Amino acid sequence: MVQHHKPNVLHTFSDIPNISVPVNEPWQVELNAPAISAMTDFRVSALFKVSPEETIEAALQKMKVAGLRLGFVVDAKSDKIQGFITSYDIMGEKPMRYLQSMGFSDSGVTHSDIQVKDIMEKTSDWVSVEMKNVETATVQSVLDVFQKTGRTHIPVIDSKEGAEHHLCGLFSSSKVLRLTEFARRKASKA
Repeated sequence: MVQHHKPNVLHTFSDIPNISVPVNEPWQVELNAPAISAMTDFRVSALFKVSPEETIEAALQKMKVAGLRLGFVVDAKSDKIQGFITSYDIMGEKPMRYLQSMGFSDSGVTHSDIQVKDIMEKTSDWVSVEMKNVETATVQSVLDVFQKTGRTHIPVIDSKEGAEHHLCGLFSSSKVLRLTEFARRKASKA
């Protein structure tokens, strides 16, 4: 016998006297605000994953659908992060440099054969910061790190004594610049 479940009904209501503002990501932050206010926090936001074996074209398509410009490369068997790849990596010169390094005319490898693992930025090449430092830093110090390192993304790692390292956040230079646009403009006029 097949049971037919009655769908839940969405009930409405009105006449609410006080509604609080939700606590979520800000639209703008001050330069002296806590650094964490400009971090994408993977303790509350989902981590976007791509497979090392997937083609860069498939990864780019998934990023477009998700509305993201960065994917973390995760090994399906170990569930460990191997690196990350950005849409800029895929659409920039990295694929051509990879093909040239492979002797693309000799090997028969084409752009559509390139896999994420071929051009990703490996975790061993990351310039990262520790969560315990982020908790006491300001947004200005994050901007300083981007300026000093020339990186576009700074992973935030939680490395507790004697425990495995965990990725818990990410600073994106484009996000931090967007969040601080008014504060930087105001500071430059001062």
